Amino acid sequence: MIYYFFALLTAAVILLANNPRSEMNRWAAFFLSAAAIGGLTDVLINYGYDEWANIEQLLNHTLTPYGILIFSIIYSELVPSSRTRLYLKLALLLLPAWMMLTTPLEPEIDINFSLLLGWAAPYYIAACLLLIISVWKETNSRKRRNRLIATIIIVPTILAALLFINVAAIVAPDMDAFRYVSLFIIYSLSVALICAFIYGVLGVKLRFEKDPLEGTMKAVSSGAVQLNHSIKNEIGKIAISSDNLKRELSRHSPESLSHLDIISAASGHMLDMVNRIHSQMKDIVLVEKPLRLDLLVQGSLLLHQGLLEQKRIRVHADYLCEPVISGDPVHLSEAIGNVLTNAAEAMEAEGILSIRLERVKRSVQLTIGDNGRGIPTDQLERVFEPFFSTKNRQSNFGLGLSYVYNVMKKSGGSVDVISRVNEGTAVVFHFAAKSIRQG
Repeated sequence: MIYYFFALLTAAVILLANNPRSEMNRWAAFFLSAAAIGGLTDVLINYGYDEWANIEQLLNHTLTPYGILIFSIIYSELVPSSRTRLYLKLALLLLPAWMMLTTPLEPEIDINFSLLLGWAAPYYIAACLLLIISVWKETNSRKRRNRLIATIIIVPTILAALLFINVAAIVAPDMDAFRYVSLFIIYSLSVALICAFIYGVLGVKLRFEKDPLEGTMKAVSSGAVQLNHSIKNEIGKIAISSDNLKRELSRHSPESLSHLDIISAASGHMLDMVNRIHSQMKDIVLVEKPLRLDLLVQGSLLLHQGLLEQKRIRVHADYLCEPVISGDPVHLSEAIGNVLTNAAEAMEAEGILSIRLERVKRSVQLTIGDNGRGIPTDQLERVFEPFFSTKNRQSNFGLGLSYVYNVMKKSGGSVDVISRVNEGTAVVFHFAAKSIRQG
């Protein structure tokens, strides 16, 4: 059983260390730790720490179902209000806390397993249902896959714990429950490990891990800041030297002024380029407020009307809902504008730009599509990478979609790109249920 303790505790430590500020990760680590201490019972008894073994058993039986249920509530995102989640945490803690306070520990522990089953079973079953419902309600294909993996890993082991520990303690108290439960724990850890190798993330794509692009965005942002500072300093030196030379040469060598003008123009262009790169890569600070998403999209279309008219692009817009969301209008408008520009540039004259705003279950989905040249499959998975571009133009820095990704990530949503060569591309903005105020 000591191996059972170390295996679950290691998983808890990895999840907590991976993102300690995540409420979901903290509760995942909590319930794994509560389950892990069950593996210490025999060790404590063998070394004569019977009282500690009694306390450990009680904590294991009461905190594990509580921790799993709270984790599932947070993970499922079905309760978007943080205040409501706080009330649920306090209310659901009453039963395990009451049982911990009323269970006698001396001369030996006397757990009322019938009473424990009466509230732990609903906790376990509710946790499983929340995980399953979260898969069914998820509209983002990538997130749905992650939720499905989480459900496959967690639900069988939760039900096994309920059956072989809580139910068996009443109907077959002499059964070696750990022998059976350990098989399911091995199953869960094995599946998690396999998924880690398949998807290349230690967090097994359960939303416990940091998004693979998040680290890249931070690294590039940090590098862009340093590069921006260094280049601006050097350009400043060039500009000052150019001005000094102009004054020196204006009388003695007027023809040299034309060359200095070229140097000044080049340095100005370089400074503008650096500022443009930096503005797209710096850390985004959102100033959220209620806004009508359909009106925001229409405003972005109006700003790009000149480009669309120049290429004689027809716009087909279907606003199937008029949602009020909580978001930063400046950054969201810029993100939508980047996608509109990409779509216009990808189409030949007289192309068709399609916009669709709709409710998908509890979330809102904005799709901007074009009938342009499309993106090859081998390039599609890289479109959000900073400085990657399919346009191969000197004026393009490959930062548009990485900026869009960053804005949606900061806003609590996500973005997907669907494309087929010679058929077109669709960029799908997913706005999470928690950001929707009405509509």
